[in-house]
Amino acid sequence: MQNLPPILVVDHQPDIRTQLEQSLNRVGFPVESASDGSEALDMFNAVQYSMVIADEQTPGIDGMAVLNSVKKISPQVPVIIMTAQGSVHNAVEAMQAGACDYILKPFSSEVLERTVKKAIGPMPGAGVKPGGEAAQIRKIGKDIITRSSKLKGILEQARNVAPSNATVLIQGESGTGKELLAAYVHSHSLHPEDPYLAVNCAALPDTLAESELFGHEKGSFTGAVGRKTGKFELVKKGTLVLDEISEMALPLQAKLLRVLQEREIDRIGGSSPIPIAARVIAISNVDLKKAVKDGTFRGDLYYRINVIPLTLPPLRQRKEDIELLAHHFMDKYCRLNVKKISGIDPAAMDLLLNHAWEGNVRELENTMERAVLIGCGRHILPQDLLLEPPGHGVESDDAFRVKAGCTVRDMEKELIFRTLEDVNQNRTQAAELLGISIRTLRNKLREYKERS
Repeated sequence: MQNLPPILVVDHQPDIRTQLEQSLNRVGFPVESASDGSEALDMFNAVQYSMVIADEQTPGIDGMAVLNSVKKISPQVPVIIMTAQGSVHNAVEAMQAGACDYILKPFSSEVLERTVKKAIGPMPGAGVKPGGEAAQIRKIGKDIITRSSKLKGILEQARNVAPSNATVLIQGESGTGKELLAAYVHSHSLHPEDPYLAVNCAALPDTLAESELFGHEKGSFTGAVGRKTGKFELVKKGTLVLDEISEMALPLQAKLLRVLQEREIDRIGGSSPIPIAARVIAISNVDLKKAVKDGTFRGDLYYRINVIPLTLPPLRQRKEDIELLAHHFMDKYCRLNVKKISGIDPAAMDLLLNHAWEGNVRELENTMERAVLIGCGRHILPQDLLLEPPGHGVESDDAFRVKAGCTVRDMEKELIFRTLEDVNQNRTQAAELLGISIRTLRNKLREYKERS
């Protein structure tokens, strides 16, 4: 565990911090601690941590506020909330906010060790037992799970460029996992031990954005009571992720362009430029080329950040991952909610495979979490998914409609025939629209013919 980034412990009681640090050190986990939420967030912004363990009742910025801030900065970092005054309501609230676990004080060293190991997962180099369900899941990097050859190709490309310092532009629809890919690039970079910091450009106030990114000197403007180190300096040789970069104001875009060209920043009120070594990854869920044409994004900045373009495919273009991800999320939320669901009913799986997934992997995860919470039996059933049927909300008489008593097989058959009709019986085009292979389409048509 020597290569593992430290665990950040947040508790206002010195003896508790010491106890946690000793317990975790004893089993090989490096630990750093903070006495309040404000100090913890300053530390989290400056250093890469493998996990955060925060007390719910920390004065000032409490544990829940720390949890929410950590998840906004680095969603992949697990957070454990601990409390001496727990309730079911608070536990549910913490889990919904993204906590991986919720433990009641006082707890033993064994409970702490078991909880931390479960949250962090297998250590680098830990093997997976041959056979069994886990061996069938291809897990790449940090929570990137796929069987898709298209996504595997993107991951291979990301691995190849990661050791360089080239700027990467990651594009894709909302919910496809763009920040996970950014974290994957960082984990394979030359300096994975240096900070990884994500900044949401849409959430940066125009008046503070320059200070947040580049820093300022004491007295440089009203309210500047001390020197502030900007994000570009904080990450050192690590990775700075500029999420939703399309929302960055045009004046700040011009300054960012100069930073990327010159590899140096100017603090507000500073007297001389400061060299930077940060690797920049830009993320956008809108078409930046179109934004350039519309005049909302600078063309010169677009070509500067588009050195290594990586575009994540939507879930509808990687249908082979739906079943894999559905089981993964089912297992995850069964563990979190102590539910004993062992599988997904075939009819429910058919619905998952044929759903449009406009919200991509995020929508699938939310669907499986809901199904686990609603489900009462050993298997997730179609009614547990609460999915809108195909064509929902379409008023046209020609819309695809689902009738009561219609089987999933009948729905599939109707969808295939209507798609073929729409493309003038072009089977290749129909298979592409349906997200299946031409061979599968031929087999389906042969099956319908034999049964007629």
